[in-house]
Amino acid sequence: MKSLIRLPVIDELSHNLVNSPQFLQVILGPRQVGKTTSVLLFLKSYQTTHHYVSADKVFGKGHEWLLENWQRARADQALLVIDEIQKIENWSEVVKKLWDEEKLRANPIKCILLGSSSLDIQKGLTESLTGRFQLLRMHHWNFQESAEGFDISFEDYLQIGGYPGSYAFSNDRKQWIDYIQHSVIETVIEKDILLNHTVKSPALFRQAFELLMSYPAQEISYTKLLGLLQGKGNTDLIKNYLRLYEGAFLVKALEKFSTSPLKVRTSSPKILPLCPAFYYVGVQAPYSSAERGHVFELVVGAQLVRTGAPLYYWREKNDEVDYVLKIGRKIYAIEVKSGKRERSGGLEAFKKKFPTSKCVIINTENYSKFEKSPIEFMDSVS
Repeated sequence: MKSLIRLPVIDELSHNLVNSPQFLQVILGPRQVGKTTSVLLFLKSYQTTHHYVSADKVFGKGHEWLLENWQRARADQALLVIDEIQKIENWSEVVKKLWDEEKLRANPIKCILLGSSSLDIQKGLTESLTGRFQLLRMHHWNFQESAEGFDISFEDYLQIGGYPGSYAFSNDRKQWIDYIQHSVIETVIEKDILLNHTVKSPALFRQAFELLMSYPAQEISYTKLLGLLQGKGNTDLIKNYLRLYEGAFLVKALEKFSTSPLKVRTSSPKILPLCPAFYYVGVQAPYSSAERGHVFELVVGAQLVRTGAPLYYWREKNDEVDYVLKIGRKIYAIEVKSGKRERSGGLEAFKKKFPTSKCVIINTENYSKFEKSPIEFMDSVS
């Protein structure tokens, strides 16, 4: 590792604490992408008193522990940072009560919450803390972050990219595979998903993950997925699996872009693993030209997901556009050129159907500029 790098969440956190202190700051994202490290780096330069605590080894309900640390921060007028908040039983109800009391005080404290179980935290936010928080999203590491922090080449990134902890094993693929499979994938499935949700067949659920990851940036019907799994049930089973994997930040299922809500809901999903590592761990061999093309398209898609804007794909008969990004009334039609196949005028067909859309081509030559600032780049070239 070259050095600790300043991920975007640090600047967002600094801005929010100054400009909107009336909200809880909640950091959400995949496991093992540096949430705690980023917060500790932020605290090193934080000018005001702060208390960082972790509920990782709190046993029992933990309500008393939480109240004790809250009162300590209040007494010192300190920024309170609570890590692994999901370890506290009914944490969201307790935080809601304490935060609502805090808002009635003359000098309320500020508070940051983060944890490793994203699904559990999302559930607590929606059930108890609506309207009381700002969400700061973290993501799998992109190429620029990986190169800056670990000297990862672009070709290596297309294979092992996404998890900074795995880069220590970049020269030992056997250890790298073991890390991704057990420290990341299995941990997320066991601790984030199966611990919080009832899944009828855990073995089938795990098999579904491997199947989904084998279709990077590709459209596939729910019926075909169900058939490949050879599972009993209907397509709702696959939709539920996808929803759980999406909630755990492992995959994004893109719908087809259409002005008809019914067509959007009934479309086949385009499967987008959120980092290259998930695909490569199932391949464990040099990519073919077609595989490399799909992975490059995956990387572009993952960067578009980071914009937070609604993301789709588009296809009508033989015409196809890899991604459609919608920001208010702006529509960006994005073609990824990687040499994996020739196109038959997808952008032209889309532009004809949606005349106000902005058409963008992204290739390996301009990818770095795109990654640095996707919207700014697309506005400059369209």
